[in-house]
Parts: sequence; C-alpha cells; structure tokens
Amino acid sequence: MNIIHTHYSYRVRWSTEDNEYLGVCAEFPSLSWLAETQEEAFSGITQLVLDVILDMQQSGEEEQIPTPLAETKYSGEFRV
Repeated sequence: MNIIHTHYSYRVRWSTEDNEYLGVCAEFPSLSWLAETQEEAFSGITQLVLDVILDMQQSGEEEQIPTPLAETKYSGEFRV
C-alpha cells in the first residue's frame, strides 16, 4: 500500500479553549496538534499523521490505514 500522507484532508483552526491553533485530519479523527501558529499546527499534524502511518506499516496494520478522501472511489449511485 502506497499512501501519501500529504493527500489527506487537513484543517487548521483557532481553538479558543486552548488559546492555540488546532490542526486536525479528517481521515484520522482521533489525532490533533496544538501550536502557537497556523504553520506550526499544520506542520505538526501532517508529521503526526506520517508517523502514525509509518508505525501502522511497521506493525503490519496496513489494511487499517485510511484511504485519503481525495482518492476514495465512489459508484456515483445515490440509494434511498
């Protein structure tokens, strides 16, 4: 499996509660990164996701690594 960590959906927003910027990744909802600047929050969350992916690969958990939303294939059908 060849996952590129920069293809994931990242978001950085201000956290009033923490008084810092919060970086998150949609495909890894349990991960987050707090930092004083937007750039540091983005860099921190992307590095954290890469570290988690590498750890999962080394542990033989490749099947559990989420596919980036941008690379997800959909059927185009809408079922009710």
